[in-house]
Amino acid sequence: MLPVIALVGRPNVGKSTLFNRLTRSRDALVADQPGLTRDRQYGIGRIGDRPYVVVDTGGLSGEKDGIDVLMEKQAMRAVEEADVVLFLVDANAGLMGEDEEVAQRLRRMGKTLFLVVNKSDRVNENIALGDFYRLGLGDPLPIAAVHGRGVVSLMETVLEALPDAEDESEDVGGMKLKVAVVGRPNVGKSTLINRVIGEERVLAFDLPGTTRDSIFVPFERDGVHYTLIDTAGVRRRKNVKEMVEKFSIIKTLQAIEQSNVVILVLDAQQGMSEQDVTLAGHVLESGRAVVVAVNKWDGLDKDAREAFRIQLDLRLHFLDFAELYFISALHGTGVGHLLEAVQRADAAAHIDLATQDLTRVLEDLVTEHQPPLVNGRRIKLRYAHQGGRNPPIIVIHGNQTERVPDAYKRYLMNRFRTIFKLQGTPIRIEFKSGVNPFAGRRNKLTPHQEYKRKRLMKHVKSKKK
Repeated sequence: MLPVIALVGRPNVGKSTLFNRLTRSRDALVADQPGLTRDRQYGIGRIGDRPYVVVDTGGLSGEKDGIDVLMEKQAMRAVEEADVVLFLVDANAGLMGEDEEVAQRLRRMGKTLFLVVNKSDRVNENIALGDFYRLGLGDPLPIAAVHGRGVVSLMETVLEALPDAEDESEDVGGMKLKVAVVGRPNVGKSTLINRVIGEERVLAFDLPGTTRDSIFVPFERDGVHYTLIDTAGVRRRKNVKEMVEKFSIIKTLQAIEQSNVVILVLDAQQGMSEQDVTLAGHVLESGRAVVVAVNKWDGLDKDAREAFRIQLDLRLHFLDFAELYFISALHGTGVGHLLEAVQRADAAAHIDLATQDLTRVLEDLVTEHQPPLVNGRRIKLRYAHQGGRNPPIIVIHGNQTERVPDAYKRYLMNRFRTIFKLQGTPIRIEFKSGVNPFAGRRNKLTPHQEYKRKRLMKHVKSKKK
């Protein structure tokens, strides 16, 4: 499982700013005002040599009543679930009494703990760090989260303290294909898994939130070994009240990162929601192959089906590469084709693309539709090669590639997908520009050539007169 890293500290010390920096997102609300984060925020950390779950918590103010008490309970629960705790303090404000109270509580919980001194770029670093040694939490680690200074070094230190990741090929009995089944509560995830494997292996009940944790269900079909991961439903945070359900979100994010393919289950009768879109965004960001299953389709009339299709096109257009199935998990309609789609998506995600094939296709695409002119010069795309798998990464080399418009990138991505049959997996295209060795240098002429150049220029000027 992915390690969990919790960010705790007083209000306005920069926890949400660090969260956004680590996840390379803007998911956490950030402003120069204490107390903005009242609930926990979850994301996948991207800085460092391995992924992890980051939990942003509300500020610990020490108040004994009102909403601050609830925020403190949330933060302490995050600490209980975490493998590592980053205790943030403010170098600009200096050591506060609340910091000492929080330090005492964290020390008693026995977690792996790092003292992180944020906003250290605003003050004399040596003086600021010396003040925080009094907390007795080891060497303070200075950063400036808003600028990113020291964050990479911080995460190198933090990740080194974590145990090595387990060999995923052994932790579930050598299973070949891990498939995470994700979606909102009560969309039919457990019912779908029971239908796929042909027996009731997971609890399915008409009550949102029945599944509280990720459940691993191994089985074999036609010589292929699978592990289906049944995840707890993810609701909007304002609707998430129970402590246990809040941390099911972490389990879902972990399941997505662990899987080879994700089956995103939607409820046709409930319609598309903002949470469906958010969850789909997490899946896309993870780079995992995906199959979309629209459940409870048999209960809709013609007009309702058309309305739902329109919602899909408008709100999940960024998953247009995924195979789409309209199913009934309860009655089995359409379910029989899902595993075939899972295999195709996984195969596409791990495809090997030869450099000569990619370059040949790139040349054909450029001939078919040339890149635009930039300042009178044509963008030139010369050759392509594969830069990674799961998802496939295509690296294109040329000149002025940093100026390739988004519309042209989409054209290339769609055509590569069609030609190489990469249905079911996202594709990432990276551009690299060649360096001109003569850029910024004036051509050197021999004395005789320089003499002739000056004579020529003098002759041209006299002609103009």
